[in-house]
Amino acid sequence: MAGPDAPTRATESESPTRRLGRALRGALTDTRPLRTPAYRRLWAAGIVTVVGAQLSVVAVPAQIYELTGSSTYVGLTGLFGLVPLVVFGLWGGAIADAIDRRTLLLFSGAGIALSSLALWVTSAGGVGSVWLVLTLFALQSAFLAVNQPARSAVIPRLLPPDQLPAANALSMTVFQVGAIAGPLLAGVLIPVVGLSTLYLLDAIALLATLWATWKLPPVPPAVTTERRRAGLREVAAGFRYAALHKVLLVSFLIDIVAMALGMPRVVFPQIAHTLYGDPIEGGFALGLMFAAIPVGMVVAGLFSGWLHRVHRQGVAVTIAICTWGLGVALFGLTGSLWLAVLFLALAGGADAVSSIFRNSMLQSVATDEMRGRMQGVFIVVVAGGPRIADIWHGPAADLIGPGAAASVGGFLVIAGAIAVVARFPEFWRYRAPREWA
Repeated sequence: MAGPDAPTRATESESPTRRLGRALRGALTDTRPLRTPAYRRLWAAGIVTVVGAQLSVVAVPAQIYELTGSSTYVGLTGLFGLVPLVVFGLWGGAIADAIDRRTLLLFSGAGIALSSLALWVTSAGGVGSVWLVLTLFALQSAFLAVNQPARSAVIPRLLPPDQLPAANALSMTVFQVGAIAGPLLAGVLIPVVGLSTLYLLDAIALLATLWATWKLPPVPPAVTTERRRAGLREVAAGFRYAALHKVLLVSFLIDIVAMALGMPRVVFPQIAHTLYGDPIEGGFALGLMFAAIPVGMVVAGLFSGWLHRVHRQGVAVTIAICTWGLGVALFGLTGSLWLAVLFLALAGGADAVSSIFRNSMLQSVATDEMRGRMQGVFIVVVAGGPRIADIWHGPAADLIGPGAAASVGGFLVIAGAIAVVARFPEFWRYRAPREWA
């Protein structure tokens, strides 16, 4: 009969190869959330719909440039996309706290699909002006902004708290794979099936998510005696809630620091042309730099199995943000294309770790009746920070050079992250809860 120390002796007797294999399996993506059927359906459907969404991401600016021949009009997609995202991201979060989230997901998902169909009609029929395309794009952005807070707020109702980092890692990995595969697929398909067909494929792909959402159980608001509303007062209450909960506040502030100061994408074209010899319209080096950050995020997602064992999540986020800043700073300092890609991939991997933990903290700290609004703020912060970086990186690149502008931004990220955490030490001390509150 085996004694109590038999497992220990068995472990010690394992060959080095077997121990290495077991360690590698432990480091790979934690797939426990996929054992929950509702989450598994949402995640699997997301693989299809994320790639489809990226087809429209490519098609909209391509169609606008085809209609106008002007990059100025293409640049308007930033404005027409950001404003609905901010307004409806915040309002959509309040709505997600007031009604059944499954119902909201079905409504907003159908709206995204119908707007893609409308874009297909305008493109295939040749009936769309640039302003009609921009208006439909803004409408689609509004539906997307309503959809995302509800989708994120549903996850904690489907899974136990210790699986939230793994679920966020799985979702993030799918999104980043789509960010790489979607544009590549669009480039292959446009000469074969035409630009307008990309919209139709996006709409068809969205049927997968609508089916997965239909199969969800009802997700009504948490039991409460008060009547739920979704107006300006409720949106303002969300901001007050974030301000009173320092862990949530710092999770937003530190991401603004990382993205608004450190996202270097606007200098990529100039660096690719002046330093790495790309033609002025872009080429191989430009494509590599744009792909590097998503590739780093995908790699981090694939090797995210260890994340659920990290309980000092505030420390982990702080280190990850500083690593992001260091990667961006080194990118700006190097004169080697492959080192530049490597440093951007390092930054992308660190950003993935930060995003996974910040989303998990939000889902754990916020009560169920506030999760939709907190996810709305999260989405606005994530979307708005890089656009702020675009505003100042461009002039800085003209003034001191694109590499120097990126490096300054990276070092500012490190200084800013340290300053924010020093001001709010509660964030540094935060530990993940052992049980769902």
